[in-house]
Amino acid sequence: MTLVDRLNRLLRSVPPWALYLVLVLPAPWYLYQGATGGLGVEPIKALEHALGEFALQLAIAGLAVTPLRRLAGVNLLKFRRAIGIMTFTYVFLHLLVWLVLDVQILGQIWADIVKRPYITVGMAGFVLMLPLVATSNNWSVRRLGPRWRKLHRLTYPAVILGGVHYVMLVKGFQIEPLIYLAVILSLLALRLRSLPRLRPA
Repeated sequence: MTLVDRLNRLLRSVPPWALYLVLVLPAPWYLYQGATGGLGVEPIKALEHALGEFALQLAIAGLAVTPLRRLAGVNLLKFRRAIGIMTFTYVFLHLLVWLVLDVQILGQIWADIVKRPYITVGMAGFVLMLPLVATSNNWSVRRLGPRWRKLHRLTYPAVILGGVHYVMLVKGFQIEPLIYLAVILSLLALRLRSLPRLRPA
C-alpha cells in the first residue's frame, strides 16, 4: 500500500462534520484576540483582514481538491462542500465586521460600495457566492441535476474576484496578495487543462 493509499484510507475514516468543527475554531480565536488587544492598534481592520484572508485560503483549498485528486491521487472530494460552506461563512463574517464595526453608518455603506473599486469587486464576489451556498445541499443537487454543476462554476469568477479584491485592498506594492492571485489563476489553469477538448467536426 502506497503512502497516498494510506492517506486516502485515513481520510475515508474522517467524517465531513469534523472538518466543520476544525474550520470554525479560528473565528472565536480572532474575536478573542480583537477583544483582548492581540490584533494591534487597529483591531477592527486586523479582524477584517484575518477573516478575509482565511476565507481566501479556504477558497484556494476548495479549488485545489480536484487537481490534488487528478495529479496526486489524494481524494478530498467528500470535504469540498464543507470547505465551500466555511469559505462563505468567513466571507460573511468578513463582510459583517466591515458593516457593523467598521462603517457603522448605513448611509455610508452603499457609497463605499459604489465609490471604492476594491469594495465593489469584493461585493460582486460575495453576490456570486450566494447561489452557491444556497444550493450546497443534496436536495439542490437532485433538483437541479446537470444544471447544478453549471451553476457551481460561479465558484471560479467568485474566487478570482476575491483574489483581485485582496490585491486592490492593500496599499502600495505587496507580494503576498499577488501570490494568492497567482495561486488561484494557476489552479484554475490546471482545471482548464483537465477539461475534455472538443473534437473537430
